[in-house]
Amino acid sequence: MKKVKIKQIKSGIDRPARQKRTLVALGIKRMHQVVEKELTPQVEGMINKVKHLLIVEEI
Repeated sequence: MKKVKIKQIKSGIDRPARQKRTLVALGIKRMHQVVEKELTPQVEGMINKVKHLLIVEEI
């Protein structure tokens, strides 16, 4: 299974609560934090919802 590195590059402040909860569900707690996740359809969907706040690269 593919893995991806996800890094938050824009703040979740002043975003809808749904987007804030999506960041938390991805395991991101603060700016510039990098998390590694397996690229499942569920994770891919979450990334697409907040892609304007993230940088995603394949490992």
